[in-house]
Amino acid sequence: MSKNYEIDNVDLKILNLLMEDAKIPYTEVAKKVFVSGGTVHVRMKKLEEMGVVRGTTLQMDYSKLGYDVTCFMGIYLQKSSLYDAVVEQLKDIPEIVKVHYTTGNYNIFIKIHCRDTKHLKDVLHDKIQKVEGIERTETFISLEESLNRHLKF
Repeated sequence: MSKNYEIDNVDLKILNLLMEDAKIPYTEVAKKVFVSGGTVHVRMKKLEEMGVVRGTTLQMDYSKLGYDVTCFMGIYLQKSSLYDAVVEQLKDIPEIVKVHYTTGNYNIFIKIHCRDTKHLKDVLHDKIQKVEGIERTETFISLEESLNRHLKF
């Protein structure tokens, strides 16, 4: 791939269509963008090589799988320099699905899915609060996710 590859409007149109429906065939994308299916394939390959596209994922409704509690947690570290070590330990907790290094009150902000509040208590007490380097946490239970979308280009 050329290091000078620049993203153009065709790339952005392709990305917008795939963000709406990642399962849409490249041939359908090609028809809507007025290019060939091969062009879509080549451009997607370049976007993957550039790191713009990092694979595809499923959007899940965890409540339908028995995970009725989604929460966010702010984590205060004993020292900021412990970030990497703490994140490595947090990666071993399967209920944690997102980890962000943040500015503001918290050093780390995470997203967690649990079956119920008892499960949340167990995860918090038996897993998260036992991670070396965590000073304290603050938990926010989500009552509803009203928006989950990609940026439009």
